[in-house]
Amino acid sequence: MAQLPVAGKLRLGLCCSFLDQPIKFRNTTVKAVSSMKRRPALAKLAELCTHNADALGKSLAFCATNQIGCFRINSQVLPLKTHQECGYGMGDLPKGDEIVQRFISCGDFAKTRGIRMSFHPDQFVVLNSPRPEVVDRSVAELEYQAEIAEWVGADVINIHGGGAYGDKTVALSRFATCLPRLSDRVRLRLTIENDDTTYTPADLLPLCAAEGIPLVYDVHHHRCNPDAMSVEEASEQAAATWNREPLFHVSSPLDGWDGTNPKRHDAFVEVSDFPGCWRNRRLTVEVEAKAKERAVLLLKNQLENC
Repeated sequence: MAQLPVAGKLRLGLCCSFLDQPIKFRNTTVKAVSSMKRRPALAKLAELCTHNADALGKSLAFCATNQIGCFRINSQVLPLKTHQECGYGMGDLPKGDEIVQRFISCGDFAKTRGIRMSFHPDQFVVLNSPRPEVVDRSVAELEYQAEIAEWVGADVINIHGGGAYGDKTVALSRFATCLPRLSDRVRLRLTIENDDTTYTPADLLPLCAAEGIPLVYDVHHHRCNPDAMSVEEASEQAAATWNREPLFHVSSPLDGWDGTNPKRHDAFVEVSDFPGCWRNRRLTVEVEAKAKERAVLLLKNQLENC
């Protein structure tokens, strides 16, 4: 895994897509692909993968121009890659080696510009599920995303703890027993995040310490699902789980903290929701906000001027 480039003490991250910029990642459906014969289906998938590699390049160029220090790559950047019927290896695609090279070039560009990249697999990735087929699918998805992460030099593949299934201790133990199934390239990048319903930082920190998994501290989730730890304490202990620059998440509630459902994310992040103790850290903070690049740039300006 490539060494992280040196950047400023605090870098903000843009998540997956854009609001205003004409940069789009394309996807398809199982129905559309399964209705085609295999050869034209693979040609169609190759076209989508090529487009998405180029869209990633444009995304990184935007980040470089606007001094955005991190970009989260969409989980479906290679559409249907792990699907049981429609999935494929890069060697199956027409000019698959050229597609891989396009992604490698994105990584080279990001490295020269000091842009970090990450992945956040979809909610169906649940390593502690009691259902073997769910775990099998989760492992396959993590391996696929680690393959791309290796091409581009991304150092984070972030997942949630999963369900409690009536006993959080047993469920997290089941999570740990799945880890030996993961390849080294997944384990090097795997991180775990506290969520807004089940697992708090205090729940996950023992697992992080025992298994060497960094904690992606989501301050919004912690405020929705608190434990005995303060934001400052959780930030300090989460940062200590990293052997490289920590990565955290920030967002604001759609209807404010007094609203009926503070778990829902707003279009922008209130600067007052950005923890003061984060400002002087060498830290990546992904901005989870519906206004996408507009929200990142506004928060960046506010932090620089207040």
